[in-house]
Amino acid sequence: MDTLNVLLMGFISVVLINNLVFTKFLGICPYLGVSGRIDMAFGMGMAVTFVVTLSGTLTWMIDNWILMRFGLEVTRYVCFILVIAGAVQLVEMYLRKFFPSLYESFGIFLPLITTNCAILGLCLFLYLWEIDSLIEAVVRSFGAGIGFTMAICIMAGIRESLELADVPACLKGAPITLITAGLLTLAFMGFAGMIR
Repeated sequence: MDTLNVLLMGFISVVLINNLVFTKFLGICPYLGVSGRIDMAFGMGMAVTFVVTLSGTLTWMIDNWILMRFGLEVTRYVCFILVIAGAVQLVEMYLRKFFPSLYESFGIFLPLITTNCAILGLCLFLYLWEIDSLIEAVVRSFGAGIGFTMAICIMAGIRESLELADVPACLKGAPITLITAGLLTLAFMGFAGMIR
């Protein structure tokens, strides 16, 4: 029961309290760039969730079972980036084959998942958080993806509503988007300190 409690608290922590977008400010480029429509935001969130879960799991295994065992920690970044790039290629091939319209609508943002700092950040945080077990690495990685999806979908919903709002001309576009992002961040900072 203690393991289930640790996994649940770790999941809630990385989704709400230590959300990579709201507290670490990672993944801001797709967060602002693809959050114009809810369908695109959800698709990007699912793609990032798959990539971050796969990358987090594989990099934890590589780091703990190979790099640390043989004293090769210096190659950590290179290995992590190669794993992330491979996972993104899987997503890109899948979307191109089965969801061509979604693939086209992502444009440049899909290959840019490779350089999404939220994914690399999560892989490094798994090391910094001193995650001991593979299952906890999988749960936290999946939670980070769900947290990213939640953040980008909330932003997309608000941005769609703002199109119908009477926003002053000087705040239309990027200014109101950045103000909204700041207010969302402040709202989620209310969870700070609840769980490590």
